[in-house]
Amino acid sequence: MAQHNQSIEAFVKLGEFLRTFCDFTNSDQNIVENNDPWVNRFTDIVARAYHHNGWFTQENIAHAFREWSKVLTKEKLGAWVSQYDTQQNQHKKVAIIMAGNIPLVGFHDFLSVLITGNTALVKLSSNDKLLIPLISEYLTHLDPSLGDKIEFSDNLGGDFDAVIATGSNNTARYFEYYFGKKPHIIRKNRNSVAILKGTESKKELQLLGEDIFRYYGLGCRSVSKLLVPHGYDFDNFYKAIYDYKDIINETKYANNYDYNKAVYLMSEFKFLDNGFLVLKEDESYASPIASVFYEYYDSESSLKKKLNKDTDKIQCVVGNNVTENAVPFGNTQKPELWDYADGVDTVEFLLRTS
Repeated sequence: MAQHNQSIEAFVKLGEFLRTFCDFTNSDQNIVENNDPWVNRFTDIVARAYHHNGWFTQENIAHAFREWSKVLTKEKLGAWVSQYDTQQNQHKKVAIIMAGNIPLVGFHDFLSVLITGNTALVKLSSNDKLLIPLISEYLTHLDPSLGDKIEFSDNLGGDFDAVIATGSNNTARYFEYYFGKKPHIIRKNRNSVAILKGTESKKELQLLGEDIFRYYGLGCRSVSKLLVPHGYDFDNFYKAIYDYKDIINETKYANNYDYNKAVYLMSEFKFLDNGFLVLKEDESYASPIASVFYEYYDSESSLKKKLNKDTDKIQCVVGNNVTENAVPFGNTQKPELWDYADGVDTVEFLLRTS
């Protein structure tokens, strides 16, 4: 129990540091004026992460840091962990195969494995090889005993007891083939949808812009599709998200916008466009970068049937009083500790696996 409390305390201190780091980097102070070597270390790695992966801007990394700092508190960690009997855990080594689509996307799995007293064997994504090791470095500075519980490897072999793997539908088949005989959580492609009724305020639609544009729409919690009633007026939506127009000045996003728009034009698809976001009517959920699909619904009952039928394709549903677990506008990239990916309780899985 003492070790368990020590691990929680390390994550609490990590949260405090991330909050301090974000506050400092947002201030007018010169970074070299800070005497904390860890601030300088994090500053260096954040800059390197952007050079390694152009989608990982300082703003998006800082957003990930700040949102994690909000949940890595004594109160929230305590409330989360207290829901489980962690003393029943039988120590195991858990392989975590991480995605790299957005900054720190694999951190929740990493946290879950360590907070339950297990060892994390981490295979990093080639798109995100710097941030998780940096967090690990800081945690082991706070709690040296964690150094024996964190391993990084590009070749997992078979020396582990369970696996948590996140990837695409294609890689999921590979994961099932290689890891199917071990206890596992294997995640596939999912996307998030927003349900609009036409009664949303300008502020709510502005917040929806955060759900669409944060991390350039690369996260499974990013809204990539709108479900709207027949006759919906998209002018109000476009006016509300106009403040995000500067995203088109970012080269990688602009290149995707130009390419996908050209594909739609050459294919003679009908679409709407405001100069930085394309809206296309499409039944699919996974829209390309710089575009969002939309689909009309006839009634609330037909809408609920569709959501139930496609539940395995949907990560979050955004909207006002549309489903029991609907996420408020602007909050898809602000999950709580107990908001599990794909609705699968990672901690429960870890505790029941022997």
